Amino acid sequence: MNDFNIHVATANGTGSQSSNLVLMRAIFQMGIPVSGKNLFPSNIQGLPTWFTVRVSKHGYIARRETIDILVAMNPETANEDVMRLTPGTVAVYDAPLQLDKLRQDVIFYPVPFDELVVPVCPVAKLRKLVRNMIYDGVLAYLLGIEMAEVERALLKQFKGKAKAAAMNWEAAKAGYEFARNNFAEKPPYRVERMNATAGKIVIDGNSAAALGCLFAGVTVVTWYPITPSSSLCETLIEYMNKYRLDPQTGKATFAIVQAEDELAALGMAIGAGWAGARAMTSTSGPGISLMAEFVGLGYYAEIPVVIFDIQRVGPSTGLPTRTMQGDILPTAVLSHGDTKHPMLLPCSVAECFTMAVQAFNLAEELQTPVFVMSDLDLGMNLWMSDPFVYPAEPLRRGKVLTAEDLDKVAEFARYKDVDGDGIPYRTLPGTKHPKAPYFTRGSGHNERAQYSERPGDYRRNMDRLARKFETARQRVPGAVCEQESGSAIGIIAYGTSHWAVVEALDILREQHQMPADYLRLRAYPFGGEVNEFISRHQRIYVVDQNRDGQMYSLLGLEHDAAVKAKLRSVRYYNGLPIPARIVVEEILNQEKS
Repeated sequence: MNDFNIHVATANGTGSQSSNLVLMRAIFQMGIPVSGKNLFPSNIQGLPTWFTVRVSKHGYIARRETIDILVAMNPETANEDVMRLTPGTVAVYDAPLQLDKLRQDVIFYPVPFDELVVPVCPVAKLRKLVRNMIYDGVLAYLLGIEMAEVERALLKQFKGKAKAAAMNWEAAKAGYEFARNNFAEKPPYRVERMNATAGKIVIDGNSAAALGCLFAGVTVVTWYPITPSSSLCETLIEYMNKYRLDPQTGKATFAIVQAEDELAALGMAIGAGWAGARAMTSTSGPGISLMAEFVGLGYYAEIPVVIFDIQRVGPSTGLPTRTMQGDILPTAVLSHGDTKHPMLLPCSVAECFTMAVQAFNLAEELQTPVFVMSDLDLGMNLWMSDPFVYPAEPLRRGKVLTAEDLDKVAEFARYKDVDGDGIPYRTLPGTKHPKAPYFTRGSGHNERAQYSERPGDYRRNMDRLARKFETARQRVPGAVCEQESGSAIGIIAYGTSHWAVVEALDILREQHQMPADYLRLRAYPFGGEVNEFISRHQRIYVVDQNRDGQMYSLLGLEHDAAVKAKLRSVRYYNGLPIPARIVVEEILNQEKS
């Protein structure tokens, strides 16, 4: 009851997304914790697509590999999908596929989708899209999903499209009636109304981040489309056009530019940040590679800008629609020469929202590029969340001198460390004061922003930038100790691995009598709490969703040999979100060795 995994197999481009979202939302509206993950191909219509809906009364929302209920709608993969099932799995399938002839140990429910869709959809060309809604009705009958909630979810999905909503509702009802009239025996999986989702919202990480940018006061957005980051800027454009028009003139109070490539996008954002705007761009791994040159300019010329990296599988073009924490290590030191960059590591849609605000504040306070390292799983999939908290603090603009401020100081030197924290003061273009102007350059300069190739000037600049990075260590979000029980074993994870680790902790404790403590990283550079957590434990397992253990390596670079010797690496890198099973098995195996 309320603990199973639905796996919907369809062909890309057949309109299954609406059916899957309606199915997921109907269960959510019954108060049952649920999560959905869309596993889809990147480029060719017709390739296999899978959507998983995890129903968990315990509230687990990490990806679960086990398939309890298969909906087989793709004739190209149906046989293979069925042959991979474990005995006792439920399979709802398109009747002409005759999948019941393949195995005797699977519970089959054949449904004549093409016959059922004809009377509810008179327009032949639309039937391919509408027929998927039939399996929502079939599953509603088999699993006990309330049809009133299916209808409510359907009306939300097709809001403003009355004809489409009516047609799809008839399809769902046709599926329900067929199942009721033809399937006497129900499967061993059921849903029962709970009260675990009251007040919660369902949203994807990119939309949450876009909302955070809006609340952070972003005024310049420059971007180049790339999966899986595009929907962040696309959603932000919708928000800005709705909420950021001048009420008197109706004109935009912001600028959004789709650039010719990622390098140009970041160049424009840096220019806007230099001029005093809150500016950002959004991209993914290949874009990060292209932006490396301008990131170095932003670092050395000390210009605030926010860069969202919605990570996907690399290297090169990689797998655009698969997830990975693959840009952590290169982004930490992106560009040539000695560079270090603050990175925020959201694990949830709520943190996509809050860290967007924090990123803009940090970028201006530190006068440097700040990265928000999301990933495809977080950015494009739907997640449950408590409603976001309206930001209570005012925006923090950092050390900006106005004309009045300049009147009070004896001198203004753009790159001088007045306060000992490595952060200089800046003026904004247009500040009307004889002390305000300075020349911005990415080449050698001294404290007064004058061109210089003197070794002493260069070293003073680099040492001050290193000092500023130490200041950043105190200001970025600290790591969170999610669980501490005095165990000798500790786990360090970040980003979306969090949800697999939370479930793995319960499995280790309840099934293997192996309690473990858990520290979740929220940012780089690391604060002192990370070193303290490692010091308190004998063995630390660092969970990465990449081949090379990038966070494991970054922790090793930041700590001495004695601390590093405690670190062990748990790595997962097949392009799918990490399940709890991997964390459990890797820790058990390494504990035996």
